Amino acid sequence: MTVMKTSMRNFFAHKGRMALSAVAVLLSVAFVCGTLVFTDTMNTTFDKLFAATSSDVTVSAKGASDTGETTSGNGKPPVMPADVLGKVRQAQGVKSAEGAVFSTSVTVVDADKDSLSPSSGGPTIVGNWNANEARTMKITEGAAPRNSGQIMVDEDTADKHDLKVGDEIGVISAVGTHTAKISGVTAFQVTNPGAAIFYVDTRTAQDILVGESGVFTNVNVTAAAGMSDVQLKKNVTAALGGDYKVQTAKETADANQKDVGGFLNVMKYAMLGFAGIAFLVGIFLIINTFSMLVAQRTREIGLMRAIGSSRKQVNRSVLAEALLLGVVGSVLGVAAGVGIAVGLMKLMGLTGMNLSTDDLTVAWTTPVIGLVLGVVVTVLAAYLPARRAGKVSPMAALRDAGAPADAKAGVVRAVLGLLLTGGGVFGLYLASAADKASEGFLWLGLGVVLSLIGFVVIGPLLAGGMVRVLGTVVLRAFGPVGRMAERNALRNPRRTGATGAALMIGLALVACLSVVGSSVVASATDQLDKTVGTDFIIQNDRGQPITPQAAQAVKSTPGLERVTEYKTLDADLTTPDGKTSKGETINAADPTYATDVTTETVAGKLADAYKPDSMSVFEGFAKEHGLTIGSKVDVAFKDGTAAALTVRAITSDEVVIDKGAMYASIPTVAKYVPAEKMPLDQLVFATAKEGQQEAAYTALKSALHDYPQYSVRDQTDYKDALKGQIDQMLNLIYGLLALAIIVAVLGVVNTLALSVVERTREIGLMRAIGLSRRQLRRMIRLESVVIALFGALLGLGLGMGWGATAQQLLALEGLTVLDIPWPMIIGVFIASAFVGLFAALIPAFRAGRMNVLNAIATD
Repeated sequence: MTVMKTSMRNFFAHKGRMALSAVAVLLSVAFVCGTLVFTDTMNTTFDKLFAATSSDVTVSAKGASDTGETTSGNGKPPVMPADVLGKVRQAQGVKSAEGAVFSTSVTVVDADKDSLSPSSGGPTIVGNWNANEARTMKITEGAAPRNSGQIMVDEDTADKHDLKVGDEIGVISAVGTHTAKISGVTAFQVTNPGAAIFYVDTRTAQDILVGESGVFTNVNVTAAAGMSDVQLKKNVTAALGGDYKVQTAKETADANQKDVGGFLNVMKYAMLGFAGIAFLVGIFLIINTFSMLVAQRTREIGLMRAIGSSRKQVNRSVLAEALLLGVVGSVLGVAAGVGIAVGLMKLMGLTGMNLSTDDLTVAWTTPVIGLVLGVVVTVLAAYLPARRAGKVSPMAALRDAGAPADAKAGVVRAVLGLLLTGGGVFGLYLASAADKASEGFLWLGLGVVLSLIGFVVIGPLLAGGMVRVLGTVVLRAFGPVGRMAERNALRNPRRTGATGAALMIGLALVACLSVVGSSVVASATDQLDKTVGTDFIIQNDRGQPITPQAAQAVKSTPGLERVTEYKTLDADLTTPDGKTSKGETINAADPTYATDVTTETVAGKLADAYKPDSMSVFEGFAKEHGLTIGSKVDVAFKDGTAAALTVRAITSDEVVIDKGAMYASIPTVAKYVPAEKMPLDQLVFATAKEGQQEAAYTALKSALHDYPQYSVRDQTDYKDALKGQIDQMLNLIYGLLALAIIVAVLGVVNTLALSVVERTREIGLMRAIGLSRRQLRRMIRLESVVIALFGALLGLGLGMGWGATAQQLLALEGLTVLDIPWPMIIGVFIASAFVGLFAALIPAFRAGRMNVLNAIATD
């Protein structure tokens, strides 16, 4: 009880000093709990959605996926004949059944040809209005579509694009373009998953999505009273003869949830990983806090030991304070986590996914995980300072405050740090020298972990030399005040090293990812320059195929020298070794593709692969199956007949564009795949006549004006789009890393605040002999700046080393250019100085307000 009373007294006596450490715990726990609550809420939302939208039994074509529609290469959904509906209705236990037609391979545009698809990347769905849809959607304005001239739109899409009843919109599919006027608006009765949904009548859906009447993509079946879904599935399967996919409501919902759950799990674990980084940074803050508190209370602890307190009691007293800190920070963090989850839900609402707070899910495990994690991390972080407190002898009560340096511990730290750093460097060397990327990444992971820990351990040793160098460059210009700031930073290398290490971790990851992202863009750009010999690339950014009408519009564009079509087909390949490789992809293109894209070969010429009954294979496949130039491969096309093709070229695996592709000409494929089964183009390449590039570019955009679903890009556009995608991903990661940077800044603030308290008497004496308040504040700010720059140098140097090693592994996959983004690296380094200035504002202000006489009288 005495130990607990002492701990409580000390905790509340230093509550201001504990506040920033509590905030670090709070932020870390909040991020963990917020992530768990948010993903649990998403799962609950989608569970309700799939349960509400799934009929008792759903019948679909064999080619449909478990989660709904899949389109074949012709851009149309797999369908079933209309007589399936009659057979289902005759099955025992069927109360009702209705046919459904829908597709996601569509683009919907307004009268100005602007896309109405969700900007969040959600699907655009066009289907027929039926009873199953009416269960989850409610018409709020107008009426359901009755003929081909009418279409109904969901309320969220209507609000976002300011659509009203009577407005004309267009549905663009593989069949063609269909225009209709909005007849009604319908609202979701469950959460909108971020989709844009449009409804037409059944006959129109068949005509504009499939191009033929009397077909359905799904049949929705409702069970009669007393009939279980499982038994109904058996009855329907028996009636249909097993030629179709039949799923119960639970199977449909589970398949959809599995598909969504995979994405949610990736997001959850990624966010938890960043929360873990914040926890790691927070550990340094807590260690620093308790180390300085123990040092400042050395005399007090010595007195406690002198009047009979044992080492264990002192140790437990400090750990009890950490326990209180962990509990307070964790409880507040759990509450803040729920707030973060609600904030994320509102943010998702801005992107079109309207998550209701009615579905907010706080599982009992979430607060438990948050509390346990926060408390355990805090207590573990305080263990070493507590152990040092227990070693304080009773004689310390007779000395000035301040724990004596442990020379033995310093030697152990130096040796351990050097060993870990050396091991990390060796791991990075082995990664860069690896022959296979899969093996190299294992060594890279080990090298990153060991070098990071090594730098953390050896930080105090590096602090002495690096702070002196930084002091010479940055601080000496400020005269005596700058020299005092330098000496203050050097006074306690362990504290400076730990504070800098907190900032180092976040900046190391930023630098590493910047180097990798910049190198990927530079490598891909280099590959484009070296291999792509065409001027323009036409494609759909959502993966929809290019319709024959659009392809013809490209071919009819004036100023073009050649147009190359590019298709993909699924096939099973049987090689001379007797092995069959199922589900391989054959890239079929016009023979001019060999000119448009220069692909390196290890044997033969790629142009020869476009000769009749010829093909190419990639290097790895050739080695695995013993293929050489002239080998025969039996190719069984999924939607056609078998062909015996001759290998005319073997392409290198050291490429980025079309890595692992197998080529054949479109005329060769057309001999074995019927015209009605031939897939549509995935890409179209166009090359302008000499000197007519700009005119052809303008003409192409004009020719495809009626096909807004396709993008026309020249090589510059393509590079910009690639860079934009990489930058978007990096910005998201930087945003998540910002939490760790914030915690590190709190660490600098806390270190300076405690340092000011520790030097109260010294500050009073300096003020007494003439140091002005302005000079005092400047000294503390400069000390903060040099600590921040020290952490930035460590982090940026370490991160660039990691990034350069990662690029060496990516070079094995064809990304051969190492590009260091120096403007960003220099910008981050300069920004670190401002971080130091910001972190010092409050400590410097408080130091400047000290009463000189009271400060001198401080014991």
